[in-house]
Amino acid sequence: MHIKSYKRLMIAVLTAFILIAATKSDDDYFEISKNLRIMSSVYEKLNGFYVDEVLPGKVMKTGINAMLKSLDPYTVYISESEIEDFRFATTGEYGGIGATIKIKEDQVIVSELYKNSPASKSKLQPGDQIIDIDGIKLKGKTLDEVGNLLKGAAGSQTLLRIKRKGNTIEKKIVREDIQIPAVTFSKMISEQTGIIKLSSFTQTSSKEFKEALVKLQEKNIKKLIIDLRSNGGGLLNEAVKIVNLFVDKGQLVVSTKSRIKEMNRSYLTQELPLAKEMPIAVLIDEMSASASEIVAGSIQDMDRGVVIGNTSFGKGLVQQTKQVSFGGQIKLTVAKYYTPSGRCIQKLDYSTGINSNTIADSLVQEYRTQNGRVVTDSRGIEPDVSIDPSYYSTLTEKLLFDDYVFDFANNIIDEISDSINPSTFEISDSMYRQFCNYILTQEIKYETASNRLLESLKEAAIKEELLKENMTIFVKLDSVFKTNIERDLDKYQEEIKFFLENEIISRKHFHSGRIEAALKYDSCVIKAQDILNTDSIYNFILGKK
Repeated sequence: MHIKSYKRLMIAVLTAFILIAATKSDDDYFEISKNLRIMSSVYEKLNGFYVDEVLPGKVMKTGINAMLKSLDPYTVYISESEIEDFRFATTGEYGGIGATIKIKEDQVIVSELYKNSPASKSKLQPGDQIIDIDGIKLKGKTLDEVGNLLKGAAGSQTLLRIKRKGNTIEKKIVREDIQIPAVTFSKMISEQTGIIKLSSFTQTSSKEFKEALVKLQEKNIKKLIIDLRSNGGGLLNEAVKIVNLFVDKGQLVVSTKSRIKEMNRSYLTQELPLAKEMPIAVLIDEMSASASEIVAGSIQDMDRGVVIGNTSFGKGLVQQTKQVSFGGQIKLTVAKYYTPSGRCIQKLDYSTGINSNTIADSLVQEYRTQNGRVVTDSRGIEPDVSIDPSYYSTLTEKLLFDDYVFDFANNIIDEISDSINPSTFEISDSMYRQFCNYILTQEIKYETASNRLLESLKEAAIKEELLKENMTIFVKLDSVFKTNIERDLDKYQEEIKFFLENEIISRKHFHSGRIEAALKYDSCVIKAQDILNTDSIYNFILGKK
């Protein structure tokens, strides 16, 4: 069975062996030779004697994935069929209709639209159920499968059959090149302060960021907040270019070090800055990673701005992609990066494989910023000013994650004016009562942490034969900690209203509307404005004399 496939596989293995061996010492040559022969022999036996038919491509891809996974989570094989998704990750561009979807109870639901996208222009709406695409029924399909059906070359047409409030509608949509913006929001938020929200580091990030900064400067901003929260990173060069907007030409932003000499590089700023003297605050959180940490870390090390928020993710590794046979690529870790003070902020040690460990406290070293402030390595970027993360009630989380807020917005959105202002819109008390009445008809069950602890205490009391004699106490505790949805809808009204307003605003002003609406409640943004507006505090944090 599959003799030709086996021969092709062995030719590929031997070719790889020759290429690798050409760059290795005699000892490595022997070890590579031995293990490739073992792999060849194992596959030969599988091919000849395994009880079921062996699919060569599937087996080998599983083996490759397992091999790379043993190194670190960032070293991966990208097959030819996955190249388009990888390209999207680096460019932010794809051919499609410009809508996000989710699966709910085996139904494909439109969850959000991109501004000025084909989906938006065709009046597709969040909450629409997509029944089929070009005659292909979607029941039972995965998100990836549905996504692939929606994607296609710009200019091509797709026919969607959707269900909306019990009615079936057909939508003909012409696909376009969809560019997901790296800068998802920028605005002047006070007389002197602007904010730029950067969501990714793709090929257009520095260009978009510069354009946003120039527009804000034209409005005479004197201070800037750079929001890198939930930005998982991307292209290193784009991070360097963004830092360059705020520091002199010729400044070291980041350096990379590797066992391969050619990978050892220093990245210096190449242009004159646009805002050399402008006070800045950089917002980070635990999801700010990689290129985000390069920006935040270099700004911190140069004492160029104040870093505010929560400790970042801690990814101090650099990846590159290399072409492999048959149109695939391998993205592999080639170096560690170091901020200007000389620290590597990588939190996890992968030197022993995927079963990583946090680097021990005893190995953490101190470094100094330009003004002499102490910073450390191996712990991500620790903010200059920490902000306690926000936590929401169990009921609020239930209403969000189970789409009760989403569904309610679908039901009442026609009652909302298109001209609502994201900064000032608030739902009325009567609309909130309408929402509460809707929720009370849904038979929602939820459990708080207090409930769970009380149940654990009861179980322990039963085992220790203490429940009966303390029944009065447990009855009292039950009355205190029992979930009461009417009480909780009133108690947590403020946070529930926030999410209702945010969902409604997104239908009229898209994702940027969500961000704008959240600003007035955002503790990191509020703190950043306070610091930027008080020169003495700003200078004190940065260690300026």
